[in-house]
Amino acid sequence: MDGNGRWARSRRLPVAVGHQQGAEAVQRCVQTAIKHGVKYLTLYAFSSENWRRSSEEIKDLTSLLRFYVRHKLNELHEQGVRLQVIGEPERFDNALYEELKRAEAKTHANTKLVLTLALSYGGRADIVQASRVLAQKIAQGALSPEDITEELLGAALQTSGTPDPDLVIRTSGECRLSNFLLWQSAYAEFVFMDVLWPDFGESEFLEALSYFAKRQRRFGGRPA
Repeated sequence: MDGNGRWARSRRLPVAVGHQQGAEAVQRCVQTAIKHGVKYLTLYAFSSENWRRSSEEIKDLTSLLRFYVRHKLNELHEQGVRLQVIGEPERFDNALYEELKRAEAKTHANTKLVLTLALSYGGRADIVQASRVLAQKIAQGALSPEDITEELLGAALQTSGTPDPDLVIRTSGECRLSNFLLWQSAYAEFVFMDVLWPDFGESEFLEALSYFAKRQRRFGGRPA
């Protein structure tokens, strides 16, 4: 979800306002997913590299995240949304981390939409931690190197239990993954849109879904 800062600067507004409008776009995105039957939605809310930003911007982002967890959770719960978090949310302050864990627990049984927030997340770090899990099993004698398969490594990733993404949408005109779901996106379709994230709405989401519907997915094979 890219372009909050550019959206704000183009209007000579504080970057915090861009993040606030970006949060509104998140709500529109979730509502559109529910409305049109999308079952899994993963939002790259804060990358592991975002810690390099100014302390003021990190504080604004953290405050905004805390606000929406506190004030929008009941609404999500009533709509049947299950919230789950991947990444390193423990790097945020302890109070927010505990609130996120409570939100996950409260919505765990919901099935309308699985909403995954990637917080302090990095695709490379995800693969590294999965490799460590398998290495530990080998060290304990519970696994042989020859037994390692793509399925085993995938099951050790933080997204275990969630299907690999069919579609990855990148806003703001940037054309790169930026360390997002590197393993999981091996066969995803990609849509790169010039729209800045605060302007992303139902029409843009449906445009991306329409593009995806026209794709012929072969997963390395030949068309039927």
